[in-house]
Amino acid sequence: MPLGPWRKKKQSTKEHLVENEEVGGGHAGAGNQAKSAVNGAGLPPPPASLRPKLVFHTQLAHGSPTGRIEGFTNVKELYSKIAEAFNISPPEILFCTLNTHKIDMEKLLGGQIGLEDFIFAHIKGLKKEVEVFKYEDALGLTITDNGAGYAFIKRIKEGSVVDGVKVICVGDHIECINGRNIVGTRHYEVARMLKDLPRDKTFTLKLVEPMKAFEMLEPRSKGSKPGGDNKIGTGRGTLRLRSKGPATVEEEPTEFEEKAVKKVDDLLESYMGIRDTELAATMVEVGRDKKNPDEFAMALDETLGDFAFPDEFVFDVWGAIGDAKQGRF
Repeated sequence: MPLGPWRKKKQSTKEHLVENEEVGGGHAGAGNQAKSAVNGAGLPPPPASLRPKLVFHTQLAHGSPTGRIEGFTNVKELYSKIAEAFNISPPEILFCTLNTHKIDMEKLLGGQIGLEDFIFAHIKGLKKEVEVFKYEDALGLTITDNGAGYAFIKRIKEGSVVDGVKVICVGDHIECINGRNIVGTRHYEVARMLKDLPRDKTFTLKLVEPMKAFEMLEPRSKGSKPGGDNKIGTGRGTLRLRSKGPATVEEEPTEFEEKAVKKVDDLLESYMGIRDTELAATMVEVGRDKKNPDEFAMALDETLGDFAFPDEFVFDVWGAIGDAKQGRF
């Protein structure tokens, strides 16, 4: 098990849109990227015959007609399908939420989509450049990414350095740190860069916030609480997006899986300053049938070796999986 610092080893638009269709979860607004086993480039897309024949409904979060999308197997393909439906460029999409047009970090689309979920795409809005004085070691930020190269802010800790800079909001995409473009950089690397910034110095962030409809303008949110209920999907099954191989339709996560994933996601935030339910789910999947922590550590290194997780973190994850199996939380 490697130790030490983390390291990185066109159809017509009209055919995709459904004017005035009433779909559960729909919203009509007032306005018109280290390799990983999750949400990455992976192998070439499978042939069309292997792609799930599933149709999902989607809208732009700030307001749009309803679109229909199908035939995607990973997050990048999903964004391309949404972009095609609304005649926009895929890089315009920052992230997606499920069953809400609001910037709700507990409803982020990860590697699983409920078969009845409604997808809302949040696209680029206002750009802003902010100077921050780092008067404490910790900035109070939790970082995640969209699986397609954009890191963004998932949570702001109350009373923290960043909490005092009111123009920095949950959902903001971090485009540059001190003039360095970080598009394509994974969330854990961005978190490390922010942590390594010198104390008692000022640094600059270039941010892009999600586009908002007029009716969605409201006071800044700190992000959802870590303890909030975060079940994956609301349909009777879920579509699992994989970086290697075709997407698969699976049963909804079991109670063990939900509890274990939530706890491992909490550990990711504690150790690395990131939240990533799909990464957490992959770790739980790796540890499900392992008999001891050494076996788990070896399997984790084979699957997610680029992260070079420290031993202490691996043992805590192993313990969390064991506790979930035994129903201890």
